[in-house]
Amino acid sequence: MTPRVLVTGGLGFVGKAVAAGALSKGFKVRISSRQKLMSPESRLAYCQVGDLGPTTDWCAALQGIKTVVHCAGRAHVMKDTAPEPLMTFRTVNVQGVWSLARQAVKAGVTRFVFISSVGVNGTQTALGKPFFETDNPHPHNAYSLSKWEAEQGLQRMAEQTGLEVVIIRPPLVYGFGAPGNFGSLMQAVQHGWPLPLGAVCNNQRSLVALDNLVDLIVTCIDHPQAANQTFLVSDGHDLSTTELVRGIARAAGVSAHLLPVPVWALQAGATLLGRGDTVQRLCSNLQVDIAKARTLLDWVPLVSVDEGLRRAVTR
Repeated sequence: MTPRVLVTGGLGFVGKAVAAGALSKGFKVRISSRQKLMSPESRLAYCQVGDLGPTTDWCAALQGIKTVVHCAGRAHVMKDTAPEPLMTFRTVNVQGVWSLARQAVKAGVTRFVFISSVGVNGTQTALGKPFFETDNPHPHNAYSLSKWEAEQGLQRMAEQTGLEVVIIRPPLVYGFGAPGNFGSLMQAVQHGWPLPLGAVCNNQRSLVALDNLVDLIVTCIDHPQAANQTFLVSDGHDLSTTELVRGIARAAGVSAHLLPVPVWALQAGATLLGRGDTVQRLCSNLQVDIAKARTLLDWVPLVSVDEGLRRAVTR
């Protein structure tokens, strides 16, 4: 049977999990990737495409597809070496996305699920005042700005063509093999390294387990109420940075070694070392409200934070 769902970035951290989740719900799935798939999953169709950009040819990948789940893109880069970061992000995350969506409309695709970022809302919240989907966007860097610009273009396309666009803005996604800051933090905890985060206990951050994000994405593939909506997503239980470290340690069966360094001293030291942005994220609040997904889609997080962390440390 011809696949009906295309998952772009199907070999990536999120895309691979989305493809598996969609298969488990009975969808016929094709994945696309710029890399060659060495050992294909027998139930998955596969299409190799070039680098994502305005000239990428999606014709073969879109054949017979009704829903595109777009997970591919240029991710946030901690130490970006591109001479013009915003231009590079726009080429991939804006022009590349719009080109895919235009080709999808021509191919008869009816729904486009776009994985954006909570960074579109902003970089932090006041304690107890979470982000909502209706808040005015405040993208804070080249990556989040490119996601916001892509969202706007997709929404215009929805108005002009009738394509159903679903936008999902996740915060930090954690799971087994997670890249970036969470992967580094998990490795440090598992190795028993002392961490100067013992005093970062009064902030609250929303995170989302990979399985919870995947469950919402798969729900949005065909849920009638998801059409032309934007959703924030999280585990539904926020944590301080200290609680997160202790949770990782419990899941890994090790002791958490937390040094009670004052937050001001931690931030000052990190700034001197050129890591101020990273520590700022660890110390600040970033909360999201997921009432819209709960109410409109009747969706609830699939796993608890404790279970999500356990799955993050053990496959």
